[in-house]
Amino acid sequence: MKKIISVISLAGMFMIGCNNSAETKQHPNIGVADSTEKDSMILYKSENLVINQLSEHIFQHMSFLNTNDYGKVECNGMVVVNGNEAVIFDTPADSISSVELISYLADKRHYKINAVIPTHFHEDCVAGMKEFIGSNIPSYASNKTIRFLKNKGRIFSKPMSAFDDSLSLNVGDKKVYINFFGEGHTKDNVVGYFPEDNAVFGGCLIKEVGANKGNIADANVKAWPATVQKLKQTYPAVKIVIPGHGNPGGAELFDYTIKLFQ
Repeated sequence: MKKIISVISLAGMFMIGCNNSAETKQHPNIGVADSTEKDSMILYKSENLVINQLSEHIFQHMSFLNTNDYGKVECNGMVVVNGNEAVIFDTPADSISSVELISYLADKRHYKINAVIPTHFHEDCVAGMKEFIGSNIPSYASNKTIRFLKNKGRIFSKPMSAFDDSLSLNVGDKKVYINFFGEGHTKDNVVGYFPEDNAVFGGCLIKEVGANKGNIADANVKAWPATVQKLKQTYPAVKIVIPGHGNPGGAELFDYTIKLFQ
């Protein structure tokens, strides 16, 4: 599944930047391979949530899931912003961090949140869904994801809007795309793409460089490399790739994930 954050790496991360309030600080680019990309920027930081700006329209939200098997795990999501609108991929890992993300985007930055999309059915993608539904934010998920959630007993107070293998949503005067490329980490893992910044949210289908295979309990390991290869071929000009856990990068994350599962 995902890389466990060591005590050392957690300490290092929380030494960067600010206090518990929303604050902006510069720091070295975390893993974006294209040297033309500007340094990423910490927009917000608390004990529960970190929001980094990776490009003009792309934010990375990071929260922390406490697990029995893997300890405290860093969990990523992506926010696409354009004009005064936003689309979110994956909820943060709990209700507290989800409230903070919604508050930062809607109250602090005055974005209208058009949608939240879980990229698969695992808890690190849907743990905060109650908070989004309670804030009347539309939610979308693939039919596969909805079916797996129901099988796991996750029934939300308001049904998610369903799609099959692809969906496009408006964010300002641009579109963000969601597609299913094949099985890998799970049988339902979808990927987000924003063409304007050549940015991909791979979720747990994509591994950060140096990660191990992680949680493969629901995986199709045999299909995984071909799925990522298809993703790589579809977006050859990609500049930003955000994995489900760990540091963002570029196309080298595709290559690493393919090699890891071959």
